[in-house]
Amino acid sequence: MLYYLFTWLKQHHNLSGAGLFQFITFRAALAILLSLFIATVYGKRIINYLKRKQIGETVRDLGLAGEQQKKGTPTMGGIIILLSILIPTLLFADLNKVYIRLMLLCTVWLGMIGFLDDYFKIKARKSAQAKGEQYKKKDSDGLAGKVKIFGQVGLGIIIGATLYFNNSVVVEREMINDQNVASSIHPGDRPLNIITRQMDGKNRDFARVKTPITTIPFVKNHEFNYSRLITWMGPWAEKYTWVIYILIVTFIITAVSNGANLTDGLDGLAAGVSAIIGAGIGIFAYVSGNYRIADYLNVMYIPNLSELSIFIGAFVGACIGFLWYNAFPAQVFMGDTGSLALGGIIASLAIIIRKELLIPIFCLVFLVESMSVILQVSYFKYTKKKFGEGRRVFLMSPLHHHYQKKGFHESKIAVRFWILTLLCVVFSIITLKIR
Repeated sequence: MLYYLFTWLKQHHNLSGAGLFQFITFRAALAILLSLFIATVYGKRIINYLKRKQIGETVRDLGLAGEQQKKGTPTMGGIIILLSILIPTLLFADLNKVYIRLMLLCTVWLGMIGFLDDYFKIKARKSAQAKGEQYKKKDSDGLAGKVKIFGQVGLGIIIGATLYFNNSVVVEREMINDQNVASSIHPGDRPLNIITRQMDGKNRDFARVKTPITTIPFVKNHEFNYSRLITWMGPWAEKYTWVIYILIVTFIITAVSNGANLTDGLDGLAAGVSAIIGAGIGIFAYVSGNYRIADYLNVMYIPNLSELSIFIGAFVGACIGFLWYNAFPAQVFMGDTGSLALGGIIASLAIIIRKELLIPIFCLVFLVESMSVILQVSYFKYTKKKFGEGRRVFLMSPLHHHYQKKGFHESKIAVRFWILTLLCVVFSIITLKIR
């Protein structure tokens, strides 16, 4: 909103200083500062409101150290994160950009699913208390698992379809004599227009094309076209690439969103990990959104991507600001309101910047947490069927609870997971040159 105001003032009144809003770096910095301000200053007011409304966490007796001290801690604090992301983005970003609109939709969509899940759980607790019964937390008290999956799948379909069909979602290919130089060009690529730039002292032509490609890490010819997953069936199959693409996008968003949700089990863990991942994605977005840096590093240039820096800045600022109150000992929990949104945002950003194949690396903590639950449940069911009693791989899942059972303090577990994530993000960035 402010972006449009200052653009109008610059164009019609030549207001001194209004031109600053044309610089993405300036607006991204403002987004970070404002998100931090909202999360830290107004976050306290939201926490106090949640306390007054008795929107507190109900703790199961899992035999974990310090779990009873968490009882009554306000939950649904993800509202702080959502507001800290949405307000700066709405104020400072160009809302006409398709990537900004997609990320706003993703934030609100998954935030609403998480909010309803938390709301129904709190409603069930208050209902039990009103009847004079002792409330026992059950997973069935919130939204049904099928409903949450349906919501995540719906978002995945919308994002996948938009990225595949919208003509604003393009990449650039260098042209010489109207022939594309890139060896990974696919017959299905659809050129939209030609851009001429002066680089290295000479004019160079670039074609903006519609193509469902992503980046493959560690290889020299580092682009992969999704149509290759289906064209082996015959030339006729290529027109159905959109089906494969949307299915993959939907799976990634659902998996990462649920991975972040499982990771949110210790004070500061999910917020800290998400902040580090967000900063790494911000570097990828900056590199791919600047044609000179993209040309130097020989990575694909994605037009209109740089505007996403405002959203990413707000995202990182919101996570760090939330840590002010969520770090041990936590004064507030994000609940599903925050955790589902964080995972979905990270997945959507990775897909937009065409780095989804790097998700297993920079989202390693989310992946390991999810796999620990899958492995634990699967092995328990298998051994129960075979031996008559269920056996466990871990002392408890997700993995962070396993380390709690082993006697590690939760703050030490959280910080070490942060460090692991930082190493993974740095390694992911290095893949820009490791081929």
